[in-house]
Amino acid sequence: MSVNRNLPHIFVLPEDDANRQLVNGFVLELTRNVRQIQALPEAGGWLKALGRFNNPRDSHLTSLRKYPNSFLVVMIDGDGEEARFDEARKKIPADLSDRIFILGVWTEPEALKKDLGSYEKIGRALAQDCREGTARTWGHALLRHNEAEVARLRERARPILFVP
Repeated sequence: MSVNRNLPHIFVLPEDDANRQLVNGFVLELTRNVRQIQALPEAGGWLKALGRFNNPRDSHLTSLRKYPNSFLVVMIDGDGEEARFDEARKKIPADLSDRIFILGVWTEPEALKKDLGSYEKIGRALAQDCREGTARTWGHALLRHNEAEVARLRERARPILFVP
């Protein structure tokens, strides 16, 4: 299903299949505005996902520049690397820095799955946190490093995805 580009919308670029499944769980929890979020095909790794920022002709960057109500969430694995998420944010083009968000599990989604259950269940719980303004799941040890980015995204995403 495609988003309506004339309305505020969110694209999500998952690094891999596990992140795609988390996004699908998130979308399943939405009861309204499901046409305002779209999971893109898997990038095939965090470097490939971020490599798109170096290509000015990338269709997602072109779309973000053309549609001012368009947002992009990039889901990557931290692989336990202290600076991975900061490095990723530095690659975002300056003119799009307020509309691109980098999120992910500190290590890998598989570790989160061991603690919290299926990817669908985790994705649904993350959506509930976003809707309710809580951090029951986002506060998990493998996700809490996203706190500032989630707060920034929540400000933009809640009106798009969770308005009654």
